[in-house]
Amino acid sequence: MNNQEVDYSRYVRREDAAQAEGSAGVGSASHRPSQNEVSEVIAAGDDVAVRGDMLREGGFTDLVKRLFGGDRVLWVIIIALMTISVLVVYSSTAKMAYNPRSAITTAEFLRSQLVLLGICVVALFVVHRINSTTYRRLTNLLWWVSIILTAAVYFTGATTNGAARWISIAGFQFQPSEMLKITLIMYLANQLAKRQSTIRDMQIVPSIMFWRWNTPKQKRIWRDGGLYIFAPIVLTCAVILPAHTSSAVLAFALSLAMLFIGRVRWIEIWRVIQWALVGVAFVALLGLGRSHTAGGRISTWIELWTTDRTEIPVEDLSDTERSMIAIYNGGIMGRGAGQSSVRVEMTHPESDYAFAFFVEEYGIVIAMILVALYVWVFFRAIEIFRQCPKKYPSLLSLGIALLITGQALLHIMVTVNIMPETGQPLPLISRGGSSLLFTSIGLGMILSVSRQNIEGSYKDEE
Repeated sequence: MNNQEVDYSRYVRREDAAQAEGSAGVGSASHRPSQNEVSEVIAAGDDVAVRGDMLREGGFTDLVKRLFGGDRVLWVIIIALMTISVLVVYSSTAKMAYNPRSAITTAEFLRSQLVLLGICVVALFVVHRINSTTYRRLTNLLWWVSIILTAAVYFTGATTNGAARWISIAGFQFQPSEMLKITLIMYLANQLAKRQSTIRDMQIVPSIMFWRWNTPKQKRIWRDGGLYIFAPIVLTCAVILPAHTSSAVLAFALSLAMLFIGRVRWIEIWRVIQWALVGVAFVALLGLGRSHTAGGRISTWIELWTTDRTEIPVEDLSDTERSMIAIYNGGIMGRGAGQSSVRVEMTHPESDYAFAFFVEEYGIVIAMILVALYVWVFFRAIEIFRQCPKKYPSLLSLGIALLITGQALLHIMVTVNIMPETGQPLPLISRGGSSLLFTSIGLGMILSVSRQNIEGSYKDEE
């Protein structure tokens, strides 16, 4: 249909309404204008009302709604978090910029973050326009690629602080474990969705007594769910653990949450936990991976709660102690943008302790709004989950929201010494390309599910 035809149809529609009200003239029963007559009227400049109808029915507003589909509130939250990210990175990187051995200025750090945010916005937009059917088809492939890349860092990856976490592809470094956390959710959502009709009667966790695995019962357990639900959880955590213990713990906790919302029986979840306890004891006993650093972090955490450290000089304090000082300095209203004093003493104020730095400059009140935004992401996802008529996209959206909100709360708890140091970034805010990119992709998937809820476009979903 061309533009001329659109104008004509809407003009006639308006005239029909005028006829119903008994008006005379062009819209009366005695005269139904032809398309040529309408064209002449429009050409004469009498098309204001017609074009007003077009603007209301299919103009800019409608275009924005079509392009940026899904939950409007979630879009606002994402924009707010990305804006805060710019403020945090710009101010917190001043320490690195003022370093006489560094040739990078604060403006360059800001420019780098803006470019990265631009890439993430594009990725988020593209992902949210893709239907969940496509994600489901790619789930197995993406999960295996994530597993292979995460394992590859131990052989070819870049090492920082004794841990290999980054891999370089086409000149770009990224942390594949961030990708693996997202694809694990996709994988579990797919497997649990397939088994919803029988999940309450299934056993998915094999016996710890491995010498019994050859019995018919244990073979059935492996066939029903062991190979497709339990084994992927174990493999994912095992691949991440040597380089990043806290990410492995986070992946495991996320897996338990997915089993819960996927209606797996409590007894099976408890059996998964039993396996995990055996695994932790085995790793600690043999000193595998970075278990020694995990032990050191736990002992430091306990020491901060049990010893008086008020007389220790600032330069000898841990980053966690400095983060608590930063929060104390911030008080209710904060010291003001760019006024942080503790950032100079902290190792990574722009990433591992971004929340503490934010509190020091903007205060507890604004920081509580930030916390509320993360919690809000989770509650919006619950609503999307409830509205979704299909199993896979509903599990996918809620699982990703659990990851984002859970990681944010974990980061915050570390800064106030409720949890030992983990090195987990603050989603969408901390400086770091991998976390920012894959968090954006995850949010794009949630928005995709929300968009499909609104459009009702689940024809190909199970």
